[in-house]
Amino acid sequence: MASISAALTASQASLSAARRRAVLAATIGNALEWYDFLIYGFLAMTIAKLFFPAENELTSLLLSVGTFGAAAVVRPVASVILGIYADRVGRKAALTPTIFTMGLGTGLIVLAPTYASIGIWATVLMVSARLLQGFACGGELGGATAILVENAPDYGRGLYASWQTSSQAAEVLLGAMVTTLASLSMTQAQLEAWGWRLPFAFGLLIVPVGFYIRSKLKEPDAYLKARAEAPVLSFIRMLLGERRSLLTAIGIAVLYLACAYVLFVYVPTFAVRQLKLPFSQALIATTLASAVLFVCSPVMAAISDRYGRKPLLVVGASAFALLTYPAFVLITAQPNLPKLAAVQSGFALAMATYAGPAISVYAELFPTRLRSTAVSLVYGIAVVLVGGFAPLIVTWLIAVTDSPIAPAFYVIGAAAVSGVTLLACTIAFASPCAERLTETTVELLTTFARLQSSRCFVDSAFARAGIRKIPARRLLWAQG
Repeated sequence: MASISAALTASQASLSAARRRAVLAATIGNALEWYDFLIYGFLAMTIAKLFFPAENELTSLLLSVGTFGAAAVVRPVASVILGIYADRVGRKAALTPTIFTMGLGTGLIVLAPTYASIGIWATVLMVSARLLQGFACGGELGGATAILVENAPDYGRGLYASWQTSSQAAEVLLGAMVTTLASLSMTQAQLEAWGWRLPFAFGLLIVPVGFYIRSKLKEPDAYLKARAEAPVLSFIRMLLGERRSLLTAIGIAVLYLACAYVLFVYVPTFAVRQLKLPFSQALIATTLASAVLFVCSPVMAAISDRYGRKPLLVVGASAFALLTYPAFVLITAQPNLPKLAAVQSGFALAMATYAGPAISVYAELFPTRLRSTAVSLVYGIAVVLVGGFAPLIVTWLIAVTDSPIAPAFYVIGAAAVSGVTLLACTIAFASPCAERLTETTVELLTTFARLQSSRCFVDSAFARAGIRKIPARRLLWAQG
């Protein structure tokens, strides 16, 4: 009995350590992606002056945020290329080089001379750096999400997948803190001369750490099994066969990306230009909101594991549809830091309610053998449609309507699209590894078979290990 108990404990410890490594390896590249994107968004006005000089400030800013969106253009192409590579060759094989490509783009931004030094070539270098980052990010979310859900226990896929959202929030938090520190510790002239490069240079430190962690990653058992069963297949044909799931996932992703890019990336620029608040105060509000998103995303995802994905998604979409306009009216009327921080934190709570379970939904809609390609493509298409160019669009909307409330309509429109998708959808969000038992169960059954334990002792061992008996296939869509 003692030997069996020790074997169970060792098995559990081994699985827990492997899953922790998988979570860290999957999220660190995603964190670097969002750190670089947020830093660029936070410093959009400074970059506009240095790399996109124009006759007036609005045109310069439009060119800067347009370049921010340029990275989105290559994402669908990269999603197919890197996604197929991840599904055909391996998750680790695809994710390891992406972090270096992102680092290369960031390094190019750090070293790029300004327009005053080399003229139009400075603009070309900045756009090239953004395209490199966009290509690397095209396959990042799909591969990382696949690793998370394929390493998760059946009853915790929402929680494991939500670490994608939490890692993004953590990097928003880190990016805002680093940019705030830079802006407070130097004058505007120093910031424009060299200080703006420091936050990007800091992001480069993630690259060697991320590469080392990912080099130690093992391929998920679920993926290895699926690849062995179907080593050769037509990804295009399979994608066409999953077109209903693709459209559903894109519809759900619309609100997620619109909120991320408008309410987090663009708000610091909005606060300075429209609310006339100091840049440091805008970053402080974003920092507080990021902390709320970081803490609440896993909580909401864990709730969705127990009660289902759809109820939380509907609540989140409804909150954005109903409360975004009043929130913008509130912050534009006598704006100040406490009001902006409260509104952004409220947005962060609604974002956690929606995005927490949304990431796992993308994975649960597709089979293991196609998951990385499909999730990457969903994300890439949604970024092109509503995410990457969102700062450009809302900046233009404000100029055309002469109303600072215009960004609210963009978010409300996205909430309407995702809300209709959710209400019309009848697809069940199934366990992404429904064809197999969890790794924990397999390890336990192997141990029991080897030790020839009795049925009553099996039940006792399960109780000792604190492992719930969970069906091999859980339908989470209709629960709640």
